[in-house]
Amino acid sequence: MRYCGRDFTLSEIDRIRALIAASPKPSRYRLSQDVCAHLAWRRLDGGLKDMSCRVALLRMEKDGLITLPPPRCVKPVSYQTRPLIDTLVREPAILPMVDLARLTVDVVVQRHDSQLWNAYIAHYHYLGHKPLPGAQLRYVVRAEGVIIALLGFGAAAWKTHPRDAAIGWSAAQRQRNLPLIVNNARFLILPWIRHKNLASRILALISRRLVDDWQARYGYRPVLLETFVEKPRFTGTCYKAANWHYLGDTQGRGKLDTFHRHVKPVKSIWIYPLSLDFRQQLCNG
Repeated sequence: MRYCGRDFTLSEIDRIRALIAASPKPSRYRLSQDVCAHLAWRRLDGGLKDMSCRVALLRMEKDGLITLPPPRCVKPVSYQTRPLIDTLVREPAILPMVDLARLTVDVVVQRHDSQLWNAYIAHYHYLGHKPLPGAQLRYVVRAEGVIIALLGFGAAAWKTHPRDAAIGWSAAQRQRNLPLIVNNARFLILPWIRHKNLASRILALISRRLVDDWQARYGYRPVLLETFVEKPRFTGTCYKAANWHYLGDTQGRGKLDTFHRHVKPVKSIWIYPLSLDFRQQLCNG
């Protein structure tokens, strides 16, 4: 049985049931840690894949395989309104001057910047705010010290035929090396900012530093970026201008569409190599 890109044997399911039945009853957080430790389910940097494990456990429970202990706290909302922060993200009275040669890019680290990033995305991105999956980095782009754009990078799509065909890897290689691909899940230039070549310039700045930023936070270096551009809402012009490569379109199924209902918007698929030998590294046995 496959959950979150990992195959679970019947004996492993029994082991998870035994961990759930332990006394005293573990919290869901502790359970995910214990399951990862017992099954040696780890990230490339050696850390436990406890976030993926939590999702897998919830899906196992939904499928009737296990019964999880009750949650000890209420699930937090994905976006929390904060009046002061929401006031700050309104359109400024005076727009900043945008000099493409003097843009600054910062990784979101501080709590205040994180709240600003969430608020801008919730207010102005057409998809709204949702937590990014898996390992992630968020960026804030400023001109003259004023925020003009925000980007978010997270876990890659588990499977998409045009990308997988372009790489040429096997299912086993994809399962092992998928963390080496990073997905550009959010890209927002604030609606009152207008400047020719701004989007492609920002993508170029990010692509030059993301590998080092990812290495600093997670201990390994990704080799490929991907993104999905919703059609016909967008055409992907800025990605083309930034030398990303168009591979084809999705089928509109979404990652959980096991019944082929095709209810999701069709999206164009774009990739950007971070390493010249990205295919060799992704297909490395």
